[in-house]
Amino acid sequence: MTIRTARLALTAIAFAALASAAGAQGTGKLKVGLMLPYSGTYTALGVAIENGFKLYVDEQGGKLAGREIEYFKVDDESDPAKATDNVNKLIKRDNVDVIVGTVHSGVAMAMAKAAKESGTVLIVPNAGADAVTGPMCAPNIFRSSFSNWQPAFAMGEVAAKQQGKKKAMTITWKYAAGDESVNGFKEGFEKNGGKVDKQLTLPFPNVEFQALLTEIAAAKPDAVYAFFAGGGAVKFVKDYQAAGLSKTIPLYGPGFLTDGTLEAQGEAAQGMLTTLHYADGLNTARDNAFRVGYAKAFKLQPDVYAVQGYDAAQMLGVGLAATKGDIGKKAEFTAAIEKAKIDSPRGTFTMSKSHNPVQDIYLRKVEGKENKLVSIAIKGLTDPARGCRM
Repeated sequence: MTIRTARLALTAIAFAALASAAGAQGTGKLKVGLMLPYSGTYTALGVAIENGFKLYVDEQGGKLAGREIEYFKVDDESDPAKATDNVNKLIKRDNVDVIVGTVHSGVAMAMAKAAKESGTVLIVPNAGADAVTGPMCAPNIFRSSFSNWQPAFAMGEVAAKQQGKKKAMTITWKYAAGDESVNGFKEGFEKNGGKVDKQLTLPFPNVEFQALLTEIAAAKPDAVYAFFAGGGAVKFVKDYQAAGLSKTIPLYGPGFLTDGTLEAQGEAAQGMLTTLHYADGLNTARDNAFRVGYAKAFKLQPDVYAVQGYDAAQMLGVGLAATKGDIGKKAEFTAAIEKAKIDSPRGTFTMSKSHNPVQDIYLRKVEGKENKLVSIAIKGLTDPARGCRM
């Protein structure tokens, strides 16, 4: 055999291998990397997202577009410093087809960067970092949850327009999600005639609130808008009541302040108004079926995090159905999700050009252990996606 003949033979073998791999792309196991918080203040959120995702897959018989799902899990520890190494475990070590994650906005930013560079499909089932569907937007990056701007802007409008509040203060952890949330509230509040006098912050995940609560008490604003979640939200709401502030200065927030935390917050949260893309008591056939299925599968009541995980799987299913299971057909996969109407427990939503949900934002009121639906605060709210060039 000549050298030229040998080279041609090797080339033929290589092409055959590629063709075989391409054929297997739509038939073998689909590798899904779950990069979520499985420790620390956001543990319960990560578990709910995973549960929701797996519930939808299980409802489809354990397969999406005929492909069995194989899961790979990484605990992101809600630590941005470890995020690049953690996401690369999934991309480079495990060679996953799609990544689902995460909760912490700082971690999600690193994940989006890695996904953009590698071309790996990323579905963000919580982190609202505006940049993910703003300057970092990409054809392979999708969000099944919200932008930090959406529920915050809606609450700003509610507080000023519906509640008649004129002066407000905000308080949050000093990190991407907190900054964007309080700025979204400020935009909605001031657009409707209010004024945010001061924006208070403390380092994440610090929960020593006393000095800042004293400052709020001295300033006597008409309202306080707070962004916290998980264990931090539990302590803040309880400390706010213990300081006597809830009697004279109403506390508002996005739904994360009271979602998944009401049992621990108890009496301190009662009557609180929040805004979010999900609420208890929607009482639609779709939501009722989801809630029954989730409770049966996990012996827990679902929350917004479970919904977002469930819809991440729905979105993945839509893309795979359009490509007959071949996630390598990126253009067709992306186009299918962009055109889809996702039949979510929260209500049907579509995707914006930047791949963020266009969705109703609900006003909810805490009653007992539920965030009960009051009204639709803003219908079909689209994130402005500032900086997205897609």
